[in-house]
Amino acid sequence: MRKVIVNSTPLISLCKVGLLDLLEKQYGEITIPEAVFREVGRKNDAVKKQVSSLSWIHVEAIKETKSRRMYKAKLHDGEVEVMILAQEHEGEHLVVIDDFQARRAAEYLGLKLTGTIGVLIKAKENGYVDAVMPVISEMEREGIYFSDKLKEQIRHISKE
Repeated sequence: MRKVIVNSTPLISLCKVGLLDLLEKQYGEITIPEAVFREVGRKNDAVKKQVSSLSWIHVEAIKETKSRRMYKAKLHDGEVEVMILAQEHEGEHLVVIDDFQARRAAEYLGLKLTGTIGVLIKAKENGYVDAVMPVISEMEREGIYFSDKLKEQIRHISKE
């Protein structure tokens, strides 16, 4: 069975705009590594409460902790554990990561990859949201940054 392994930024971004349930609607269950759980749990806020209480979010420990050192130079613990977890399981898994350096590392490793924007575009295609750009605007109001160039790419891809 394919695992969908999610990093902290997509969880936080979707939670801030009340759309965390898009992950469940599109993927059923998701997995987060322990490091991601720790990252979202640093603050005692809505993200921590939701992630802790939702039965479709599963926290899993990586088995090979020595591999963590190989990635540590440019990546955060959560990103590292997302990639290690995806490699520890047989089959093609989807990793959901937003950070540019982490995405490059995931691509290099041959992992199937998407990010928060990809989740939103898929949600539009599946009829879970009417449009992507209003969600992007709401995320910006919540303090999430998108460059003008990226927003133009999103408009183009989402045909908005």
